[in-house]
Amino acid sequence: MSSNVFGKRDDGGPPRDRTGQAEAFDAIGDRYDEAFPHKEGQISATEWLVASLPAGSRVLDLGCGTGVPTARRLAQAGFEVVGVDLSAGMVARARAQVPGARFHQADIADLGPGGPCDLGRFDAVAAFFSLLMLPRAEIPTALRTVRRLLRAGGLFTLSMVEADVDDVAIPFLGRRIRVSGYPRAALRQVVEEAGFDVVEETSHGYAPGGADVPPEEHLFLRCRRGN
Repeated sequence: MSSNVFGKRDDGGPPRDRTGQAEAFDAIGDRYDEAFPHKEGQISATEWLVASLPAGSRVLDLGCGTGVPTARRLAQAGFEVVGVDLSAGMVARARAQVPGARFHQADIADLGPGGPCDLGRFDAVAAFFSLLMLPRAEIPTALRTVRRLLRAGGLFTLSMVEADVDDVAIPFLGRRIRVSGYPRAALRQVVEEAGFDVVEETSHGYAPGGADVPPEEHLFLRCRRGN
């Protein structure tokens, strides 16, 4: 399945064109993993899923990128892994690197049950640095979509860059992308309001390898789908 990368709008306006975001990551390709070689926070959050879920669980890697390290580790743990990314180039790399998982090019707006790209329900969802690609106005809807994708009691782990910004264009590995972020208390609030119980919160300072990417503070939340 694939998407035309036009996301739905909460305000009823015309669909938001995400073509530029997808094309940027198509062009970035393998340089993403080169610029972000150390992913301790992401690896730790993935290991939480591995330790918490029984073998055979169905897990969605939302914004899977190249498939490394998250989708690969989840597949190695014996899970049924489905990955989704807006970038066709990233999906192609993920398929090559993690042949034991299934990958789709799609927009999160299309993933809800009964939507254009209905992938079914999951025992867990991981969204590492994918929701920050959305304007703030769309993030609560995206989180509610994740909640609908999860079975009762399902797990959700996500990460964002801590920053008080909304849909701001920044240089990124020779391209320009648009990103959003929250201060940590605000991020926790928006996640809880979407129907998740936060089990644990951690943060990690990070200095990417790319010359045009400044040091960042990465926030990680480990959550459970609320009743």
